[in-house]
Amino acid sequence: MNQQSLPNATAVLVLGILSLVSCICYGIPGIICGVIALILYSKDKKLYMKDPQLYNNYSNLNTGRILAIIGLVLGALFLAFMIFYISLIGMEALSDPELLQERMRELQDN
Repeated sequence: MNQQSLPNATAVLVLGILSLVSCICYGIPGIICGVIALILYSKDKKLYMKDPQLYNNYSNLNTGRILAIIGLVLGALFLAFMIFYISLIGMEALSDPELLQERMRELQDN
């Protein structure tokens, strides 16, 4: 029996890597790539479970899933940190370095 590749295994792996790499870009790209990778993973896993002998790259699919989960968690944590940071110092302080230094001094004095 000829084995074939799962249709989205490479895409899941690439999206998982992108999710991990881009999680520090305010968290949003990492979350988006991670969610897409997990959706594609679930479709291919259902396909694989119907006939496991037919497909040969299930390990790539699992690796992509693990990377997507890690990227999703790190992206969510970084996004939560950015929301906390912006709420702490204010949005206007991000564009004004002097105001940012003043707010940081205020926080250090407390």
